[in-house]
Amino acid sequence: MPDYDYKMIGVTLHDDYVATVELQNGPFNFFDMQMISELGDAFHALDEDKRCRAIVLCAEGKAFSAGANFGDGSNKNAPIAGVEPEGDENESAFRRSSGRLYGEAVRLFQNKKPIVGAIEGPAIGGGLGLALVPDFRVSCKEAKFATNFSLLGIHPGFGLTYTLPALIGKQHAHKMFFVGHRIDGVEAKEIGLIDTLVERADVRHAAHALAVQIATAAPLAVISIRETVRAGLADQVRAATQRELQEQEWLVETEDAHEGMQAVAERRPGQFKSA
Repeated sequence: MPDYDYKMIGVTLHDDYVATVELQNGPFNFFDMQMISELGDAFHALDEDKRCRAIVLCAEGKAFSAGANFGDGSNKNAPIAGVEPEGDENESAFRRSSGRLYGEAVRLFQNKKPIVGAIEGPAIGGGLGLALVPDFRVSCKEAKFATNFSLLGIHPGFGLTYTLPALIGKQHAHKMFFVGHRIDGVEAKEIGLIDTLVERADVRHAAHALAVQIATAAPLAVISIRETVRAGLADQVRAATQRELQEQEWLVETEDAHEGMQAVAERRPGQFKSA
């Protein structure tokens, strides 16, 4: 049997062929290399575990995930918090850390078994990218969703430039990208970002119920169908992250990025100068 002993996530196997995977870096569940690696390891271990036919992805704390921790922008060449830079030292620490993280992120789109996301709190920036890993999302009106990269002065990442338009359409995605504003669960349901809207106290129960429905179907058929309808997804996400990283690398060096990250840290509007 696989060993589901992790430091930043928890895995629980239930008697109904559903496994719960919980992010455990509350209250905001900022992700780093270890969390994303552990998620990839857990998903692929569950692929080989016959006790699991469907997965519920949820999170402890206030937020589903606030994404990566970029700091306050004071060091333009700083790596992402919790991601040790590796590779060619002629490249920036930001690129070397982000490249490693995105490489692990692509793994999350390569698992075989269906995932239902239980989104009880905010999914912001890269945290929204993580929320788009599941096949389905159950949420509540209190949850908030945002691609706040334009307010930080940088480019979206985590494959969002592919996954978000593919899910909600280009116009809705472009508005979220360009404006950077938060939307609540009601609007998220209207634009197709989430599939099921319930009371906050019922989010996990509803997500588990959907996973049970999936788990009662013929498992080999479900896996086969999923592989067909998601064919090429991981490759598309990989290509998107490569483009995203290229743009992030130069934008993070700008004064606008420095100002944006400071403004977010100080909870004030950014004063951008196109520099």
